Amino acid sequence: MINELIIPKPDDMHLHLREGGMLKVVSQHSASQFGRAIVMPNLKKPVTNTELAHEYYDDIKTHTKGYDFEPLMTIYFNENLTLEELKKIQASSRVVGIKLYPKGVTTNSNMGVGSFESGYKIFEMMEKLDVPLLIHGEVNDSKVDIFDREKIFIEKYLIRAHKEFPNLRIVLEHISTKDATEFVRESSSKIAASITPQHLLYNRNELFLGGLKPHAFCLPVLKREEHRVAVLDAAISGNSKFFLGTDSAPHKRSEKESNCGCAGIYSALNAMEIYAEIFDRNNAIEKLENFSSKFGADFYKLSQSKNKIKLLRANNKIPNNIKVDNDTIVPLMAGQEIGWNCCDI
Repeated sequence: MINELIIPKPDDMHLHLREGGMLKVVSQHSASQFGRAIVMPNLKKPVTNTELAHEYYDDIKTHTKGYDFEPLMTIYFNENLTLEELKKIQASSRVVGIKLYPKGVTTNSNMGVGSFESGYKIFEMMEKLDVPLLIHGEVNDSKVDIFDREKIFIEKYLIRAHKEFPNLRIVLEHISTKDATEFVRESSSKIAASITPQHLLYNRNELFLGGLKPHAFCLPVLKREEHRVAVLDAAISGNSKFFLGTDSAPHKRSEKESNCGCAGIYSALNAMEIYAEIFDRNNAIEKLENFSSKFGADFYKLSQSKNKIKLLRANNKIPNNIKVDNDTIVPLMAGQEIGWNCCDI
């Protein structure tokens, strides 16, 4: 039995830090466990160009002074992206890609893409400049069952896009279906996927058993057990196309327990410990290092961290809530005990 794991400081390849008082609190939670994080651009005022990305970077760095933490910025995909702006993105050491949201598909995505094909000219330029495209892969169509929206997006848009732009690096974010795992496995080395802890832990029963659970609501929504198992198999497979991305997405308790029931699960506080718990439960703890510290860095052409963290087998109770402003955040697995603790070396 492995009781201690020392690994290069991990990378969170999909993170929401928000802004204001929320940013101040949650950025330090991520910085305490991760060396780098790819930060999503869907703020209330989206990060639509390099200048705004650099401003957001500076804001994050202000709140994470004293931590060995580097935010990696993304640009909100928009039809105003010119070749000149894409060259700025390519040249920036702080920006690693462009995030595409179908319009209305998740939090702050109202400025997203209405027609996927309308982005093809920009995709072509991104392919030539080797700028990665990060995709929230769901359709926003009221005629499509919410549990099928990832599958339909892949079938309707992503397969074709990969054929049209075979050298464009694409990350299918926060995958939640067997269909997504199969698409990623069967595609070229230019296609990869991030995987969240909630899609490894839970199937859709978690949303409803014992009453409606707003803190288990995220997008993509939790799926059937067969899909959870497929995503878990991908995560622990040792296949370099699958890597860690928490999609930690904080909302205040009052926003989750409301008519909105905002989509998002906050996991950053204990993220590495929860991933360790999941991998350990499935006799794959030795696979955690590559999943968290190597595969994502390789895909984004980043060097591995020279710093280390230590994961220790020890009882660890996740708090029921975290104070932020005049409210709280309820974290993933709130109030539960897990068997791993994380610390710097």
